[in-house]
Amino acid sequence: MLTTHAEPTAGEMTTTQSNVRVYAWVVFALTVGLLLSDYMSRQVLNAVFPLLKTTWGLSDTRLGSLSSVVALMVGVLTFPLSVLADRWGRVKSIVLMAAMWSLATLGCALSTNYGEMLLARAFVGIGEAAYGSVGIAVVLSIFPPRLRATITGAFMAGGAFGSVLGMALGGAVAAHLGWRAAFGAMAIMGMVLVVIYRIVVTEKRIASLQPAIGNREAPGGMRMSLRALLKGLFSTRSVVCAYVGSGVHLLVPAAVWSWLPSFLNRYYGMETGKAAVTAAAFVLVTGVGMVVCGNLADRFSKEAGERKWTIAIAYCVICFVLLTIGLRLPPGTAQLVLIGAGMFFCAGAAGPSGAMVANLTPPSIHASAFATLTLSNNLLGLAPAAVLTGVVADHIGLLGALQLVPFAPLVAALVFVIGKRHYSGDLDRVNALREEASH
Repeated sequence: MLTTHAEPTAGEMTTTQSNVRVYAWVVFALTVGLLLSDYMSRQVLNAVFPLLKTTWGLSDTRLGSLSSVVALMVGVLTFPLSVLADRWGRVKSIVLMAAMWSLATLGCALSTNYGEMLLARAFVGIGEAAYGSVGIAVVLSIFPPRLRATITGAFMAGGAFGSVLGMALGGAVAAHLGWRAAFGAMAIMGMVLVVIYRIVVTEKRIASLQPAIGNREAPGGMRMSLRALLKGLFSTRSVVCAYVGSGVHLLVPAAVWSWLPSFLNRYYGMETGKAAVTAAAFVLVTGVGMVVCGNLADRFSKEAGERKWTIAIAYCVICFVLLTIGLRLPPGTAQLVLIGAGMFFCAGAAGPSGAMVANLTPPSIHASAFATLTLSNNLLGLAPAAVLTGVVADHIGLLGALQLVPFAPLVAALVFVIGKRHYSGDLDRVNALREEASH
């Protein structure tokens, strides 16, 4: 008896591809939604500082520690927890992490004293520690390599949008219902997203998407010795340049976000509230810039992946020129416009940098690779920016300190130039190793 096997029709293939694309974007939206929840839970504290100070009579040092403890937990635990997520399973890890920071944020709402709040905030940091690196690894695994800069830039921009939303919504809720309700609202939003994510996203469905878009990755989690892991993370000069360049160039947004309200207050005479709202607009400009710059990097590098290095260099140089000129103009509309334009490009290299890291590391360790990128971003840019700017400001004034900040992307551009010189050869070696491993 002769049996025949029908080939899928063009219409069926188109439908299948369409379903794959739709589901991939649903996963992206939910993962970014959790990132927004991450930063909203982290930043809502800043909106209720005055209320906590009045309620418990806290010193500024204790208030600051409630914020710093989150950053401390993130800095210390990002890498080890990301490695565990690669081994245990990324989707399961995301659900666990998001549930932890949401419950911890609820714990903040129920805290009756400073000690309880400090403990709850520490668990917020533990939950959030590896989310950025694991979340971006998940979404990159289900999109084709040609979209990596776009996806990375858009994902990382979620931190800027979440920070603004956390402060704005938290402040509005606190003004009407009190500080406990502000924490409670953030917790409820997080828990609702956790439930939806748990129902919609699974390791099996994620794994099924990867062959359709040209990625190959074992669904059950990675098993690798520490020596092999480190070799994969730091195997080439160009990937090290991607780590370092990304971290250094992010010194600009971190410094300007921290000090722009004070700058507007001192040099424009804006009251505290107006200065904060105006500064938030610049944060949003940075977030939009990350999305647009990442997308442009993908569009202009379709035919040649190494162009992403050139584009990252261009973003850094443009940022340097705009901010250097803007910060030397007298206070006024022209100065604010140029600063805003510079802020549009100040984190533009984040997307290309993330794409380069993904291209130069095995998919099975992408969460660990992005944890390394996150660690570099924090150590070289995000963490020291505000403190270093403040130290310099104590000696030459805030304006003088801010005028030095744009030299950071110039340094990053030089690092990216070195990475570009080695990229082609490094990528050939990495691809050759991947081919050997697959046979």
